[in-house]
Amino acid sequence: MKTETFKFKDPHGYEIFCYKWYEPEQRPRAVVQIAHGMAEHALRYEKFAGFLTAKGFIVYANDHRGHGQTAGELGNVGYLGDDDGFEWMVKDLHQLSGIIKKEYQLLPVFLFGHSMGSYIVRRYIEIFSKDINGAVLCGSGAIGMMEKIGSFLAKNEVRRNGPKTPSPKLNNLTFGSYNKKFVPNRTEFDWLSRDTEQVDKYVADRYCGGVFSCKFFYDLAQGLVNLNKLENMEKINKELPLLFISGSEDPVGKFSKAMPKILHRYHKAGMKDIQHRLYLGARHELLNEINKDEVMNDIYEWIDKKISR
Repeated sequence: MKTETFKFKDPHGYEIFCYKWYEPEQRPRAVVQIAHGMAEHALRYEKFAGFLTAKGFIVYANDHRGHGQTAGELGNVGYLGDDDGFEWMVKDLHQLSGIIKKEYQLLPVFLFGHSMGSYIVRRYIEIFSKDINGAVLCGSGAIGMMEKIGSFLAKNEVRRNGPKTPSPKLNNLTFGSYNKKFVPNRTEFDWLSRDTEQVDKYVADRYCGGVFSCKFFYDLAQGLVNLNKLENMEKINKELPLLFISGSEDPVGKFSKAMPKILHRYHKAGMKDIQHRLYLGARHELLNEINKDEVMNDIYEWIDKKISR
């Protein structure tokens, strides 16, 4: 597998850092574009990219605003900018899609979004669904009254402490309960995976697991409220295939209780091709779980069927 990196500048002047993985000697069948989660970065998906490139896919991923190499200095991690940072992450993802389309005009493009990345993809398809051929949503969650409450609290935190100030209060309200089911806890992030080696890698990564800014939490809460509006969901191409994947022990998905609500919402919006796969015992990061090979094969087989039909 060959790895290339590049940057593009978005309309606000942000330089977005990107990865491209591919097999030079192989004739590509499709492109998979990855949207990573909160408090992590795109390079963590390199092994997944290796699996996909061996199957004949080209893989792209960018570090979102306020993350990884796009953030650059650690002091910039967790701050998405002065404007609506969530919407701009969506627009940046679409700008990268445009770069991909120019280079590979005839190839189908599938999005893969994990956790916060799944929310970015869910908003993306409300605006740009005709530009892609399908989407895989990993570790997503239902959206309800808590996001509206979170938006109110985050707005007050921004007023009180300033937009760039890290917010332990909002961080604890968001993630504080996630480890409770896994006591005694070995780390703060046991909820991510049963694979202790992968959890330790996350803990040791300087671009992972930090406390994000007050403004980040406000932008995220606002984004979640918007993407769950039925009038926005009804704008999605009704034929767009969606695959939701989740772990039964994922606190973000409320231990499998959230997914029926999510699926009902998309069916209500008129979506015709939705599938869900639940992995018993798995936690939040399915691509870093002890059954990751099963998960990656399921993703490949789903995409393969969509490009072969």
